[in-house]
Amino acid sequence: MDRVLVTGGAGFIGSAVVRRLVGKGVRVVNLDKLTYSGNLHSLRDVEGAANHRFVHGDIGDRELVEALLAEERIEGIMHLAAETHVDRSIDGPELFVETNVVGTFRLLNAALGYWRSLDAEAQRRFRFHHVSTDEVFGDLPFDGGVFTEDTPYVPSSPYSASKAASDHLVRAWHHTYGLPVVLSNCSNNYGPYHFPEKLVPLVILNALEGRPLPVYGRGENVRDWLHIDDHAAALELVLTHGVPGESYNVGGRAERTNLQVVEAICDLLDERVPLSAGESRRALTQFVDDRPGHDRRYAIDPAKIERELGWRAEQTFESGLARTIDWYLTNEWWWRPIREGKYRGERLGTAA
Repeated sequence: MDRVLVTGGAGFIGSAVVRRLVGKGVRVVNLDKLTYSGNLHSLRDVEGAANHRFVHGDIGDRELVEALLAEERIEGIMHLAAETHVDRSIDGPELFVETNVVGTFRLLNAALGYWRSLDAEAQRRFRFHHVSTDEVFGDLPFDGGVFTEDTPYVPSSPYSASKAASDHLVRAWHHTYGLPVVLSNCSNNYGPYHFPEKLVPLVILNALEGRPLPVYGRGENVRDWLHIDDHAAALELVLTHGVPGESYNVGGRAERTNLQVVEAICDLLDERVPLSAGESRRALTQFVDDRPGHDRRYAIDPAKIERELGWRAEQTFESGLARTIDWYLTNEWWWRPIREGKYRGERLGTAA
């Protein structure tokens, strides 16, 4: 595709997608509302690129979206704009319903109207790619099971419930109206430009500064970890080669307990930036009261996207985590203002 609209392109996953597509010569129209986690500094690598247009706006603004689609002759939409943090959804679920459910509904209607205006060949080529999460599938036991594309939805939090609702809307717009949609559900992402309320960047920065490392419960909850660059590559494949109406699970085959993640970060930082007294940063770990409704385990089976689209995760958890830590060590310009600026005093997340 030559012309793509990316929603939420100043966020963590969205900015990775934008950087990848712009670097490959795709014309990217980047629509982002710039809420607390949207950060234009994450787009520094594409600043000034002739094939990147940033638009400050809301996916719920149908007139704006329709105008952008028509003006730019968009061939595909990658919908990543969403409220994503579970803790924030527990404290304030209404915003998650407004953005993730109502916003997706309005975006779908704008996309449908535009798609209907296209000629037959352009309609055939068009795709609406909805990017979702493995959290819509709910909880897995510690001792077995994986999420597949056929796993029933059993969301546990206001966040995952809002994403499940948006997934259902996207499928309904395909089955009822014929809109050519593709969906993807990913496991936990990590990597550069990750907002510091999430587990990996929070632990990296707290450990670097010698601060406590809060971990929910006993740190036994398990997540499958996926490097952001591997995810961006998968998303491009789903957009360009995915079959309309199909969904694709994207995972890194890298299950770790939250405590294992924290300890791995501590060990890598101890190698790179030892504390003055030589002690291990593992001693900074502090167990805190568990999150309400905290899912025990997520595990994705990515066999379908591996088999049908030829995607493979290039980073192991160890290599990806090392790269991520090195990035945070050399890019204080990006994360320091977030740590010391307008987010000071907010309750940051502690675990996935």
